[in-house]
Amino acid sequence: MNFFRHRPRRTLGLPALALLLAVSGCSSADDTAHAAVPTPDSKVTGLCQNLHKRLPEKVDGHERNDPSPRSELTAGWGDPAIILRCGVQRPALMDDPKTLPVQVNGVDWAYSKRADGSQVLTTALRLAYVEVTLPKSLAAEGAGPLVDFAEPIKKAIPEGIAN
Repeated sequence: MNFFRHRPRRTLGLPALALLLAVSGCSSADDTAHAAVPTPDSKVTGLCQNLHKRLPEKVDGHERNDPSPRSELTAGWGDPAIILRCGVQRPALMDDPKTLPVQVNGVDWAYSKRADGSQVLTTALRLAYVEVTLPKSLAAEGAGPLVDFAEPIKKAIPEGIAN
């Protein structure tokens, strides 16, 4: 017995076909890095916008490659990208007394390593938290990216305790 004989014949209409082609054209071929955009209060947003204006075009030799969605609160360099997010929430690791801060050119950072081998560093003792994620391929290279971020952060984000 053929179960398909009594099934009604279905065809895709032109609108459905156009939608299918449009969606498939926007699929995984996009190599742009993605970063969640923080949602700080207006004071911190202003500090982050000030930082955004001062960020370098190159970080540790890597060209600017901003993540999507585009925002004055995020920036990126290289591929895989070094991602900077400004105005993030205070990371829980800052509450751990065992967390050892790292200081690079006058900017203090709290450091954590993710299971995938990437590193996340977040500024400490600044009026806004700035988070930098180094992909696994760059995590072992040292503090090079942090050196490039030090001057812009010192000029844009005053010292203090963020809320």
